[in-house]
Amino acid sequence: MSEVLVLVEHVEGQIKKVTLELLTLARKLGAPSAVWTGPGYSAEAKATLAGHGAEKIYVADSADITDYVVAPKVDLLAQLVSSASPAAVLVAATAEAKEIAGRLAVRTDSGVLTDVVGIEEGLVADQSIFGGGVNVRARVTKGLPIIAVRPNASPVEAAAGAGAEEQVSVAVSDASKAARVVERVKEEKGARPELTEAAIVVSGGRGVGSAENFSLIEKLADSLGAAVGASRAATDAGWYPHQFQVGQTGKTVSPQLYIAAGISGAIQHRAGMQTAKTIVAVNKDPEAPIFELADFGVVGDLNQVVPQLTEEIAKRK
Repeated sequence: MSEVLVLVEHVEGQIKKVTLELLTLARKLGAPSAVWTGPGYSAEAKATLAGHGAEKIYVADSADITDYVVAPKVDLLAQLVSSASPAAVLVAATAEAKEIAGRLAVRTDSGVLTDVVGIEEGLVADQSIFGGGVNVRARVTKGLPIIAVRPNASPVEAAAGAGAEEQVSVAVSDASKAARVVERVKEEKGARPELTEAAIVVSGGRGVGSAENFSLIEKLADSLGAAVGASRAATDAGWYPHQFQVGQTGKTVSPQLYIAAGISGAIQHRAGMQTAKTIVAVNKDPEAPIFELADFGVVGDLNQVVPQLTEEIAKRK
């Protein structure tokens, strides 16, 4: 069975959930091989990867991998593609990993698919394109399939893998050292899950009315253990920080549950959330476009509906 390379997403050694989703997908396509880049690899990380099906773990923990911008990771993957001849390469559909996928495709003269939400037998991908306006089934027809999968697009299923560890040294080219990372600033992280990885997201839009009223959105999110998002209109108005913007020019999310409160549903916003498994919309305008997309809709004032919902959730805990 051919290997399927999975690029591990981790922060200071903590493996992100999307990696486990990719390993679950990879098991259906071949023998999953996790590719660890940069410092932080540990026995705990090995156990997590092996416990989700990784038959092999390539470990490239040289500082050169993370001291420079994405190119060294491309060098590493290109080297592994040449030596292992995998059936495919899977990465998360994050901004950095999609750049890696594109560069690797050029380097290996291969096809690349991004914003994939599912992969079927024969490496046929379900793909969301044109800002989320069109869903297609696509397949790479040239070279090695390089596929970027959206977080939360696939369930996580544990399965024992051999976890055979192989240390890899990569020769980082001079061209890959052209852009160096000179400083990292660690963001303060609250108790809420990361927006792009959260299983539940509660977003507020123009209908929230003010920055102060976003406390309603936050309370509902906290009652569900959810992440908080915002529409472009809300972030442009200064009601919520831009790093929480969901949409074509913000972040793309694909949670199990997405609650849109006071969001009209313009295509810009829909492009960032329409692959959510279940969408619930709260809007006082019954003609709001968001209702065309929603699985469940509530026509009403969010200032009344959201507190009632939060209270009801608290009662049922």
